[in-house]
Amino acid sequence: MMRSSVIVVVACCFWSVCAQDQLVKVSLDKRPLSLDQVSSPQRRAEQLGLLHSSNGGEDIPILNFLDAQYYGKIGLGSPPQDFLVVFDTGSSNLWVPSSQCSWFSIACDLHHKYYAANSATYTKNNTKFAIQYGSGSLSGFLSSDILTFGSLEVQHQTFAEATKEPGLAFVAAKFDGILGLGFPEIAVTGAVPPFNNMIDQGLVKDPVFSFWLNRNVEGRQGGELTLGGVDPAHFKGEHVWAPVTRRGYWQIEMDAVKVPGASSACRDGCKAIADSGTSLLVGPSEEVAAINLAIGAEGVVAAQCRSLVKAYLPQLVKIIATMPSDQVCATIGLCDTHQIPTPARKLLAQTLTQAQQTQQDQIPPELLRRIIPAQQRTPQNAGQVQESSQCQICEMAVNYVKVALANNETETQIEDKLAGLCDSLSFLGSSQAVVDCDKLSELPDVSFTIAGKEFGLTPEQYILKIDAGGEAQCISGFMGLDVPAPAGPLWILGDIFLGAYHTVFDYGNERVGFAEAA
Repeated sequence: MMRSSVIVVVACCFWSVCAQDQLVKVSLDKRPLSLDQVSSPQRRAEQLGLLHSSNGGEDIPILNFLDAQYYGKIGLGSPPQDFLVVFDTGSSNLWVPSSQCSWFSIACDLHHKYYAANSATYTKNNTKFAIQYGSGSLSGFLSSDILTFGSLEVQHQTFAEATKEPGLAFVAAKFDGILGLGFPEIAVTGAVPPFNNMIDQGLVKDPVFSFWLNRNVEGRQGGELTLGGVDPAHFKGEHVWAPVTRRGYWQIEMDAVKVPGASSACRDGCKAIADSGTSLLVGPSEEVAAINLAIGAEGVVAAQCRSLVKAYLPQLVKIIATMPSDQVCATIGLCDTHQIPTPARKLLAQTLTQAQQTQQDQIPPELLRRIIPAQQRTPQNAGQVQESSQCQICEMAVNYVKVALANNETETQIEDKLAGLCDSLSFLGSSQAVVDCDKLSELPDVSFTIAGKEFGLTPEQYILKIDAGGEAQCISGFMGLDVPAPAGPLWILGDIFLGAYHTVFDYGNERVGFAEAA
C-alpha cells in the first residue's frame, strides 16, 4: 500500500453504488497515511491473535485489522444507522459498537453505536459473542437487522453488537467495526457472513467480489470494491488464478518470493493469504530479515542506536564516573521529557521495548541486568514506552560503559562493542526497517511467484513513503511475523500487493485471481 508521495490510499469512504445487472460498485476515497497509522511491532505481534468462538469452535489465527487503511460505509436497521467498517477478507463476522456498551469502554463511546430501539426491523438474538485479540477480548451479543450496502438491502443479517472493546488500539481506530469477507468456516458463533447472505438472497450477479486500490496519488477516487463481479476498467490482461487451499481465509499456495542478493524465500512453496485487512507484506521473520537486508533496509533501533552512540559517547565517558545514569543522560539532553522526538525517534520508540524484551533470551542475564534498567525488563511494562527512545538508549549505553570502564577498555573498544550491541537490537525481521529515501531507484525489484507466474513489485511499490511530522520517512513494506503450525508458516499479502494487482475473490469457484491493476 504505497504511493510515491506518501499518501497511502485509504478508504474512509462515501458510497457510490451502481446496481447494473446486480453489479455493485463501492467507491473508495483517499486519506493520507500518517506515522501513527504504521503499526508498531508490539501491535504487529498481537495482530496475529486467536479467534475464539463461544460454541467451542477451533482457534484460528487471524489478523485483527488494527493497521487497516481501507474503510467503507454501511447501514444497519430501518432507517439505516451508518457505520464505517473495514472490508476484511481475513475474517467473516460483522460487528459494530452497541448502544449497550460498558461504561468503561472508551473505544465504544468514541465511535458510532447501534441503537436497536431506533430500528423498526431489529430482531433480538442475544447469543453471546467474543473474539480474543492480543490486547484482550472483544465481546458482546448477536442481533439481526437489515444491512444496507448503498442500494442493496441484505435481509436478516446477523451481526454482533460489541459492548467491550479491548486496548487503546480500538480507541484510536478510524473505523467503527469490521465487515468480514472470509469464508463461513471462521465465523464466530456460526453467523452467516454478509456476502454469503447476498448470494443466498440473489442480490449479486455472481458469487464474486473484487478489489481495486488506486495508486495514482492525483486520482480523486481511492479505489473500488465491486460486489458480484469485476470491472474491466480496473485491470490489464487476464487474471492468473490460484485455488483456495483452505477455506477460512482466502488462503492459496505461493511458489516463491525472490529478491536479488537474498536466498529465495518460500523456496519449496508456502501458504499465503490475500488479506485486505493488512497494509503490509508479512512473512516469517527469518525470511523477511534476509529480504530487508538485501534491499538495504536497516532496523530503526540499530540505526538510531548507533547514531546516538557515535554522537554522545565522548560526553558519556567524561561524566559517567560521577553521576547516576539518569542524571548523565539528562545532562547531555537525552532524557528531557519535554523534548519532542524526531520522526525517526518516534519509530524507534515503538520498537525499543520489544527489542529489549526479545533480546533477553540472547544476552547473558548478568550482562543484561547491568545494561538494561530493571523496570524495562519486567513483562508487565513490555510494550509501554515510558521515556523517549533516545533516553532509553542513553541509559543502556551508560550502564554498558560503566562495565567497560571497570574493565579498563578504551573508548574505541567501547564504541565498537556498543555498535555491536546496537546491531543486536535491530530485529530486521520483526520490527520496522527504514531505507534512505534518496536511494529508492537503486533498490531491487521483489517478485512473488503464484500459479507459476511472477508478480513483481518495484521499490516504489513495496516501500512506504510517509510524512513523519514534515519529514519524509521511507519504511520497508516487509514485516516479520512467525505464525505457528498448523496455520503457519504463512505469508500475508496485504494492501501493498493488492494495490499493485487487481484481486478477485471468486467464492463460487473457490479461487483468487490476480491481474495487473490499471
